[in-house]
Amino acid sequence: MAARRTGGRVIRALGYASAAGVVGAGTLYFVYRPHDVPGLEAASVPPPTYNEGGVFKAPNFPREKTRAEQIADLKGGAGSAFRQAGSKIAGALAGNQEQAQSGEDNVYDLLIIGGGATGAGVALDAASRGLKVACVERDDFASGTSSKSTKLVHGGVRYLEKAVFELDYNQYKLVKEALRERRYFLDTAPHLSSWLPIMIPVQKWWQAPYFWAGTKAYDFLAGSENIESSYFLTRSKALDAFPMLKKDNLWGALVYYDGAHNDSRMNISLAMTAALYGATMVNHLEVTSLERDANGKLCGARVKDMIDVKDGKTPDEFTIKAKGVINATGPFTDSIRKMDDHTVQEIVAPSSGVHVVLPGYYSPSDMGLIDPHTSDGRVIFFLPWQGNTIAGTTDAPCDITQNPVAGEKEINWILSEVQNYLKPEIVVRRGDVLAAWSGIRPLVRDPKKSKSEGLVRNHLVTTSPSGLLTISGGKWTTYRQMAEEAVDEALKEFPINTSAVPNPPLVSGVEGYHESMVLDGSCQTHQVRLIGAHGFSKTLFINLIQHYGLETEVAKHLTESYGDRAWKVAALCEPTEDRFPIRGKRISPLYPYVDGEVRYAVRHEYAQSAVDVLARRTRLAFLNAQAALESLPQVIDLMAEELKWSKTRKAQEWKDSLHFLGSMGLPKSKLSLTREDVESGHVGKYEDEEYGLYARHDKPDETLKSDSNLSPGQNPGVGADSPANK
Repeated sequence: MAARRTGGRVIRALGYASAAGVVGAGTLYFVYRPHDVPGLEAASVPPPTYNEGGVFKAPNFPREKTRAEQIADLKGGAGSAFRQAGSKIAGALAGNQEQAQSGEDNVYDLLIIGGGATGAGVALDAASRGLKVACVERDDFASGTSSKSTKLVHGGVRYLEKAVFELDYNQYKLVKEALRERRYFLDTAPHLSSWLPIMIPVQKWWQAPYFWAGTKAYDFLAGSENIESSYFLTRSKALDAFPMLKKDNLWGALVYYDGAHNDSRMNISLAMTAALYGATMVNHLEVTSLERDANGKLCGARVKDMIDVKDGKTPDEFTIKAKGVINATGPFTDSIRKMDDHTVQEIVAPSSGVHVVLPGYYSPSDMGLIDPHTSDGRVIFFLPWQGNTIAGTTDAPCDITQNPVAGEKEINWILSEVQNYLKPEIVVRRGDVLAAWSGIRPLVRDPKKSKSEGLVRNHLVTTSPSGLLTISGGKWTTYRQMAEEAVDEALKEFPINTSAVPNPPLVSGVEGYHESMVLDGSCQTHQVRLIGAHGFSKTLFINLIQHYGLETEVAKHLTESYGDRAWKVAALCEPTEDRFPIRGKRISPLYPYVDGEVRYAVRHEYAQSAVDVLARRTRLAFLNAQAALESLPQVIDLMAEELKWSKTRKAQEWKDSLHFLGSMGLPKSKLSLTREDVESGHVGKYEDEEYGLYARHDKPDETLKSDSNLSPGQNPGVGADSPANK
């Protein structure tokens, strides 16, 4: 009997041990299972190679319509609509349904106002559903908030904290949605986005389980869309990963993963992909009024070409006819809503987010840092980006302006907070700030709710009585979901219908390659890969170096900014006539931007001004305002050659560019410099805050005396008669 009880206990113990082993093994497998990391897989289409005859065959990418052709399409649609109006009415009266419908053939299904992340995303979504779409932007694609973001593709760790402690289901939904969209973001644009480990310093032992639980919950919510799991670092490992950290009060660190991206280039890629799918995308085209039909419903908009204004001409004005109008203008949402109804209640509560750019040596090149508890309760972060370091951000009410300026108070607050967790021997100086900008968050309040209720961090889709559909709020990470909801609502509100796209454009440029997606009229943007993604791989830069003789840094930059279109950019670079590099003349010696990018921006990305190139096609103005100023003469000359600018237009470009660089943190003392001053090397030769930063006038120390015992000209190698051989 005793033996039976003993045997039963042994069996139960073995059962418990086996169960624990299974659970442990399952947990280990879940944590350390093989991950499908976006960007690490081979390119969907292979890079071009030399044929048997030794002839190199470059990719045959599809041609984008020029800006002039796009404007002609806008005018043609409007003209056809007016010309056929009489025919349409006559057909309806005569009972000829085919003739009645023919008048609508050249009317756009949707007119989207605003070319930021949301507007370009809506255009791509609608075009990929077979709708006829036009998108117009007063300035340039990504000229506002969409180029001045934090550069993160994230679910929002701090929103998750609020969801738990405030039992806020809306915050939970926001995080869950953003984590799903984060994965779509990285899959559809692997060349412009990547995973980034972010460290949370732990100062007290009891914070470790708190942060650990938070990051694990973040991983769990991501589910199958998650890539790398969060992990804990001891104090020594944290300092090894982030050697700039202050040792005092550092107990350890938690590391979790989010995404980072090149925001304005992502916006440009969205716009150009939409253009390839048939959308009419035009920048620098301002909406001056909204058009109504006999029933008071919106049926289009009046626009004028702002490039004509820059050229000193009378601006070309015309009307765009559309069955539905979508307002996607970010911080300027209320200005379009008031254009529709001047009595409407404002819904945008603008908030300024200031960021500063510091040299890259302030952070590791492959890890960011976030401090969730600053001196006044705000969140601050350090992120590596494009070789430099971004620090921020602030959150304060602000006025809505086209190019807001980062205030000194906000800049100094960021620098002060940064100094708090860096080693005391590392002093963050005001003169270390290479650029600073303010981005306006278009926070929104639901007009159906009372003002006493808080602002929402997610987005809103509303429609006015006249039919103006407004998509507002949200953030970069969820642009695709916002676009999907906006188009879904448009299908309910407007007399339009989607259709299948049986022959989608050959975005990859490779004949015979077919994507697995089916464009059946439903939303498929979660798998529509953006221009540049198909031929991208982490090793594509090697092929570029081997064929075009680019510098390694330049080749990596081109592949990470243009994907497979780097082949076109490299081909547009002039030969250097040097032994190496063979191609790729830098427009700034400090950064890997080259002349071919300026030509590509004009020919294939609708760049119309020097600011379009310096700030949004390249990111030089955001990385270093003074370097952008020094590059300005060359950029203006290259663009003038492409666009046939007059001397007057070139002078206007200089003036406009300096004004913009002032909003990027360029010191006031440099805003009055002429082109001759810059070309003469006068930039930085003034008694400003930069002058005294370095020991530029110290005499160099004497060199150490050589300890070599060799006579001049003697070979230090081991020869046949050397004593070492005896």
